[in-house]
Amino acid sequence: MEVIEIQDWYEFKDLVSSKNMHSWIYRGQSNASWPMVSSLSRYLISFKVHKDAWSHQEERLLRIFKRKAHHFLNHLPNDNEAFEWLALMQHFGTPTRLIDFSFSPYVSAFFAIHRTTIDSAVWAIFPPNFDRDDTVTLMDGTKLNPKEMWMRTENSYENNFLPGTNNFLVMGEPEKMNQRLIAQAGTFVVPGVLDKTLESVVLNYYPDGDKCIKKIILKKDIRDEAMRDLYRSNITESTLFPGIDGMARSLAFDLEYHWAYNPKTMKKLPGFDNPPFGLPKGIK
Repeated sequence: MEVIEIQDWYEFKDLVSSKNMHSWIYRGQSNASWPMVSSLSRYLISFKVHKDAWSHQEERLLRIFKRKAHHFLNHLPNDNEAFEWLALMQHFGTPTRLIDFSFSPYVSAFFAIHRTTIDSAVWAIFPPNFDRDDTVTLMDGTKLNPKEMWMRTENSYENNFLPGTNNFLVMGEPEKMNQRLIAQAGTFVVPGVLDKTLESVVLNYYPDGDKCIKKIILKKDIRDEAMRDLYRSNITESTLFPGIDGMARSLAFDLEYHWAYNPKTMKKLPGFDNPPFGLPKGIK
């Protein structure tokens, strides 16, 4: 697959706004060395749950959530809407096989850089290469009909995903979307296996990965300029996580940002020859 190193924030903006990147979806990760795996995969592997128990334990989480969610939520999906239930579980922090992506490269860049001091990454995938044909033959010889495997299809989750043996993926959103999914221009990639990275599942579709997946490495030195640009564009935790929890988390960036001076360099910003009263001493 193609790996692109970005040394300048505006280089990233030029890349994702080019015609070649139309209709791609993106995922930001705060460490460029991390592979793409679901929160469910990470938990099962990290805490050494025996592989023979994976499907049973995954199904059990869904069942427990369904039994208890009515105490906290007024509106619940229909019992057979597995995709909507999983999206709801993901929303509230339960490990699931859903992997978050966004149609916005800038939202994804925010998630990649906002809490990191090292090189981060934005992964890009091209959905039309995976579901536009009625029949797909994978590199391992598996033949499948993407429309029959789609998560909104009744019993697809139980038949095609829970067994954990189908090395394929689907993309999209549930019929009813929650606030965060809307705010983040979100979508999901859902792998059929839990013991492989998402990039390896993607490459099971095409020998030429450049056409369907890219890894864009954001060098750590671009963070300051990128965060200020995203902040000015109103891409913050407050807007991406509607509610007081997102507003509270968004305040962290205000420790390193001010409209009149740069708290890192103590230099006045253009237009502020005489910074307002009450700012720290030592501003130059």
